[in-house]
Amino acid sequence: MSKQREELEHRLKLRNIKIADYEDIKEIMASIYRDKAMTWSRQELKNQIKVFPEGQICIEDNGKVVAAALSIIVDYSQFGDNHTYDQITGYGKFDTHDEEGDTLYGTDVFVHQEYRGMRLGRRLYDARKELCENLNLRSIIAGGRIPGYSKYAEEMTPRKYIELVKNKEIFDPVLSFQLANEFHVRKVITKYLPEDKDSRAYATLLEWINIYYEKDEKLIGNKKSIVRLGLVQWKMRRFSNVDDLMQQVEFFVDTISGYKSDFCLFPEFFNAPLLAEFNDMDASEAIRNLADYTEEIVSRMSELAVSYNVNIIAGSMPEYDGKKLRNVSYLCRRDGTHDKQYKLHITPDEASYWGLQGGNGIRVFDSDAGRVGILICYDVEFPELGRILAEQEMDILFVPFWTDTKNAFLRVNTCARARAIENECYVAITGSVGNLPKVENMDIQYSQAAIYSPSDFSFPHDSIVAQASENAETTIVADVDLDLLTKQRKAGSVRNLEQRRLDLYSIQWKQKK
Repeated sequence: MSKQREELEHRLKLRNIKIADYEDIKEIMASIYRDKAMTWSRQELKNQIKVFPEGQICIEDNGKVVAAALSIIVDYSQFGDNHTYDQITGYGKFDTHDEEGDTLYGTDVFVHQEYRGMRLGRRLYDARKELCENLNLRSIIAGGRIPGYSKYAEEMTPRKYIELVKNKEIFDPVLSFQLANEFHVRKVITKYLPEDKDSRAYATLLEWINIYYEKDEKLIGNKKSIVRLGLVQWKMRRFSNVDDLMQQVEFFVDTISGYKSDFCLFPEFFNAPLLAEFNDMDASEAIRNLADYTEEIVSRMSELAVSYNVNIIAGSMPEYDGKKLRNVSYLCRRDGTHDKQYKLHITPDEASYWGLQGGNGIRVFDSDAGRVGILICYDVEFPELGRILAEQEMDILFVPFWTDTKNAFLRVNTCARARAIENECYVAITGSVGNLPKVENMDIQYSQAAIYSPSDFSFPHDSIVAQASENAETTIVADVDLDLLTKQRKAGSVRNLEQRRLDLYSIQWKQKK
């Protein structure tokens, strides 16, 4: 390889700054800051390295520093939004650095003129974000210069200038870059850097929020990031009584629990085989008699949830209070508590055949493994419900269903996949398979249990986390990462929840709580 070729090759390395790098850093500052008062002295750099060596980052090329980012940790509540640069840096002494603080404060970023266009600033910002996350700090805050403002100062206010930069009507060499790196402007600061004539002493107070920040990190009992879901694709078989039914339920709970799952999902009307006891009755009378078993089944499933240490979504069962027949799903938590969700939308056949009526409420349920919602079968075909749950910060949507034909299944399945994408959540669905000859009021069954995710780089390429074989009694167990949902909502390729045009439309829940 020729000597000329070697000189042209870049050998970039990201590392922490040493005081020996000062001359290289001084050269960069001299090339970009017109006012010498805005450059760091050797002693100031030494102080910054001494108090927080991890926060001083540079990029070298063939041994020469060509870009750098400087920062300290502060207790931001001690300064507030109306601080000056001198106040927050301790007039260059950096005695404001606080290892117990909650905010990474960016004091400077600069790139050698000859290295502009290589996106080295982006690398430095990414390194800062990584540092912020690893130190579990709430955010990165910086006072951003607006050097392009001097050209427009006679025409507009700083606020108007910032608005036009945001809309890409004006390019600012500093602010445009910071906005492209996921920082947002909290406010305009006056007299931030009096010597900054290009910015007319104005600055933007910028913030990047660490979405992984945990305010009170505990050694045990923290919110789970990786959640394991277990789904039961249930085969309809004859049961002579509730004990027989619960023996099969316990088999699957035991199986799912054996894989240390956090949730176990059963299908809609999984207890329907007990209708065999009421073959001599018409459909509406039989389903009301089946409802007599619901309270006992819920009680026994709650006991299983505790003893097998798994949260159980008890499919759904009929509930009859003497006036209304409704379809209800129970969340039986492993701490012994339980909640219930009624099916809101009743199909035409369910209404005419059984006399089912819909419930009137919907909400997200807290659990030790995320915030969950339940939509029973037909309900998932109404996108408003999924959005209402998403607005309550739902992580996982469970959909127990009962479908007879493939086209009925495809309605539920397709809508479930859409809910995962549009609401940036995981959706788990399961139904029953098989049939029960000589049992009145029972249809054939069609199911393919599955777990769906949003559709982006962090998730499976087809947005299918796991999928069962069609029409076979089985289980599927798979892990979902709740942190990926947080990342998707704030930094995804598209952000369905964040980018809704709420100035144009909204979904309103009319029922009084």
